Amino acid sequence: MKDFLEYVVKGLVEHPEVVSVTPVDRTGLTIYELRLHPDDVGRVVGRKGNTINALRTLLLAGSAKIGQRCSVEIVEERTES
Repeated sequence: MKDFLEYVVKGLVEHPEVVSVTPVDRTGLTIYELRLHPDDVGRVVGRKGNTINALRTLLLAGSAKIGQRCSVEIVEERTES
């Protein structure tokens, strides 16, 4: 799932070298934390959240086939100014 998510997201963004996917296990649910360049967040979210929701749906369907549960979250790095 991680490789699939990384492949799809890198195809969407302008800065694919910055994309990082980290799986985090939380009580039977794997959450993939997605770290991106700040300019690429809008591209992954999409209009009205359509793109990120489509990614979540694909992950849900793919993981259900192998008996797992997973989701994706975008983690925004905070910069102190």
